[in-house]
Amino acid sequence: MDVLVDLAPLFAEATFETLWLVFASLLFGGLGGLVVGLALYLTRAGNLFANRAVFGVLNVVVNIFRPIPFIIFLTAFQPLARLVVGTGIGTEAAIFTLSLASTFGISRIVEQNLLTVSPGVIEAARAAGAGPVRTIVTIVIPEALGPLILGYTFVFVAIVDMSAVAGVINGGGLGAFAIQYGFRQFEPVVTWTALAIVIVLVQFVQFLGNGLARKVLRR
Repeated sequence: MDVLVDLAPLFAEATFETLWLVFASLLFGGLGGLVVGLALYLTRAGNLFANRAVFGVLNVVVNIFRPIPFIIFLTAFQPLARLVVGTGIGTEAAIFTLSLASTFGISRIVEQNLLTVSPGVIEAARAAGAGPVRTIVTIVIPEALGPLILGYTFVFVAIVDMSAVAGVINGGGLGAFAIQYGFRQFEPVVTWTALAIVIVLVQFVQFLGNGLARKVLRR
């Protein structure tokens, strides 16, 4: 246990870095995924802005990049991260790559959840004179809000997992900490403590997301 006492300040710093990695990546990736997911939904045949060409291109792009294992995605896009943020390693590079990877995953979750909205509700709004933008903002997104919250909660957990993998490029956070001070120093107690912190974080956010979604669905 002495090693944990000695490493306590570094543990606190690594925990903060993990929170920063996850929330920054969820913010940028969440916004990007929402835009792409909305575009996929809206340009699908029979929807408000149906466009076969646009939908086809977006669908192919998402299908290409979404299934790539993150460890491969991380190394493949390291040159792009270096070009955009000025470095291929470290927290900034990890946030860029995490945001990009999560954008593709979130876009499909957004599209699938928006598809659960009844077409009859949308048709009723249009018949009442609501324009496309108003229909999206006041009908489509609110109707799918509960499932979207659950979807983003799932993504949060996935990004926590990916942030640990980012430790291989010294991306910071508990993943890099566990590799450097646990695995490489043969200190399993350090690795297990980092794991415990991740579990507590995930359980808290999952509980929060479930509660919020339940409240929205009961409206």
